[in-house]
Amino acid sequence: MKPSLQLKLDQLALRLDELNAVLSSEEATRDLDRYRALTREHAEIGPVVARYRDHGLAQRTVAEAEEMARDPEMKAFADEEREAALAAMAAIEADLQRMLLPRDPNDERNVFVEIRAGTGGDESALFAGNLCRMYLRYAERQRWQTEMVSASPSELGGYKEVILRIAGAGAYSKLKFESGGHRVQRVPETEAQGRIHTSACTVAVMPEADPVAAQEINPADLRIDTFRASGAGGQHINKTDSAVRITHLPTGLVVECQDDRSQHRNKAQALAVLASRLLDREQRERAQKEASMRKSLVGSGDRSERIRTYNFPQGRVTDHRINLTLYRIDAIMDGDMDELIGALMQEHQAEQLAALSGEEA
Repeated sequence: MKPSLQLKLDQLALRLDELNAVLSSEEATRDLDRYRALTREHAEIGPVVARYRDHGLAQRTVAEAEEMARDPEMKAFADEEREAALAAMAAIEADLQRMLLPRDPNDERNVFVEIRAGTGGDESALFAGNLCRMYLRYAERQRWQTEMVSASPSELGGYKEVILRIAGAGAYSKLKFESGGHRVQRVPETEAQGRIHTSACTVAVMPEADPVAAQEINPADLRIDTFRASGAGGQHINKTDSAVRITHLPTGLVVECQDDRSQHRNKAQALAVLASRLLDREQRERAQKEASMRKSLVGSGDRSERIRTYNFPQGRVTDHRINLTLYRIDAIMDGDMDELIGALMQEHQAEQLAALSGEEA
């Protein structure tokens, strides 16, 4: 085991002993906020330390086997014990490295998913509608809550732009790799000659900003306009200026929200989306600086980067970042995305391990 890894694990073992002492004391629950924080820390550290102790046990088995091997009659048995313990140590070390990988602080946040039609006209808008349904069905399978924040329908169906809010445990950790360009290849319903067309949409997945952080937006930096909602909303929704458009003057970011009858609620939703866009912008700028020497194996997350192709005639979905092709497009479009998202998460984890090894080399 690398000295740096062992030092960190020794420190965690000491910290776990401290937490056990504090949490078992009579005064532990006097400050409930602190108690909850300590129990969360205990839950995170406990499994790591338990695995580290498994490593120590395997290490002792190796030492005992080497001692036993001095007896010629026990050597064969001892060598088998030693090899088994060494294999166990290697597997445990790999587990520990994965368990100690740095966590994205946004992984447990709710998300905003923005889908925009790109090249391809009406067909692109229809595909944006397909992607919207795919994410809604996936969220339903995960038992997450969903809400349509804003939508700009196209004339033939689908959306020119749609923004979803998805709330649930680990939403960002599973959906963050969806940001980028999504391409579709299929025969449009309006195509009389039966020719395959290629269209594209862009998807942006942003962690929902902390409400406290959202309050830090300077009101002087905002221009807020109200207008009458357009599109199919019923007679009542179009009688008042309930729709809201917020422009963030320093960055030029514009957010519109008109899906609710209440101007106050539309404004709150637009501010929430704006806060998340600003957070996402800040994080992407920071990530670009950090990745200047190395590009991520699962892509840069650039909105213009083509990350996935959905080929309907061949029934396949290909993720270009990890060279994964699955011939089950109908199931994926119906929200069965676990295999796809799982592969992306594993690749990201492998890249983190490689980076960690490079830093420690």
